[in-house]
Amino acid sequence: MTHPNLEHAQARSALQAMFIGDSLAMPAHWFYRVYDIEQAFNGGITQFEAAPKHHPSSIMSLHSTAAGGCKNAHKQPQPHIIGEVILKGKRAFWDQHFQHYHQGMQAGDNTLNAHCARLLMRNLARQQGHYNPQTFLADYIAFMTADPAQHPDTYAESYHRGFFANYIQGIPPEKCAAVTHDTASVGGLVTLAPLVFAAHLHGADLASIQQQAKQHLYLTHPDASLAKVCDQYVSLIVALWHTANPDDARLQLEHTAKNSGFNMPKLLDKNLTDREVVGQVFSSACYISDSWPSVLYLAHKYAQDPIAGLLANANLGGDNAHRGMILGVLLGLMHPNAFDDWFDQLVDRAALEQEINALLKN
Repeated sequence: MTHPNLEHAQARSALQAMFIGDSLAMPAHWFYRVYDIEQAFNGGITQFEAAPKHHPSSIMSLHSTAAGGCKNAHKQPQPHIIGEVILKGKRAFWDQHFQHYHQGMQAGDNTLNAHCARLLMRNLARQQGHYNPQTFLADYIAFMTADPAQHPDTYAESYHRGFFANYIQGIPPEKCAAVTHDTASVGGLVTLAPLVFAAHLHGADLASIQQQAKQHLYLTHPDASLAKVCDQYVSLIVALWHTANPDDARLQLEHTAKNSGFNMPKLLDKNLTDREVVGQVFSSACYISDSWPSVLYLAHKYAQDPIAGLLANANLGGDNAHRGMILGVLLGLMHPNAFDDWFDQLVDRAALEQEINALLKN
């Protein structure tokens, strides 16, 4: 068992690194050709960067502004979800070719899903660390429909659009989760770490935390395969929270990888580059079948050098922002008090510091 002060430092670093990983990856989010990242960022991302105006892999113009999925997947109801229900004032950007998903965001800004993690942190702090799905949904709806927006982002993943397409039809919030082609995506995991930390600090056992995490997951991502990874992620967070050093952490990562269906030592023995692993062995896209083993691989390889790991993830593109949040949590647990210099460069550093402290003091 780790010392309570160390547990607090680990959780604090995990949350710091979660937001750092998201922000570092944001400017190259959904770049699917690595050489495009190198061209756009002078050889690659080495620091926080603003979202460039041109996004060579963007297909945002093909995405529906009325529901989850693509424009041709359904009839276009009124009102438009994008611009009229959520992301007010942002719909015009969706119709522009090669538009960056996070257009206008500055170096050190965080994406919408990171802001949703912050939303849950504030909710948990207000509830003295106890999770209540009804109050979270009320907060989520108020946050997403706010005018003006309470976050800097332009893009909302399919799950947000599907949720609000159901919500405006009068469906109860707890039943608004939509199923699309990418429901089983890594973005579904990004809000879970604050819930795990709050529950564990209140003495909940692993099975209870896993059940609570899946209850939260299913509010927006109802998928059995994702729920299995949710259990593994929660178990890994708790295990790393009680792990003394990176070598022991690597053993935990190998164990989780084995339970996920792949042999980490065998993969490492091939001595592949990061680009060969994330991009060839595993897709760099959002789908959990590939993004979860990619995160475990990067956490294992960079267990001794967490900032290098977060930068490597950013430069691999694909769904790097959401991978980066999960990777940040794992690397942060291994390295308490290692992220202050990078955390201080985040745009919302002061508010984030308050929210982290409020969550962990309950």
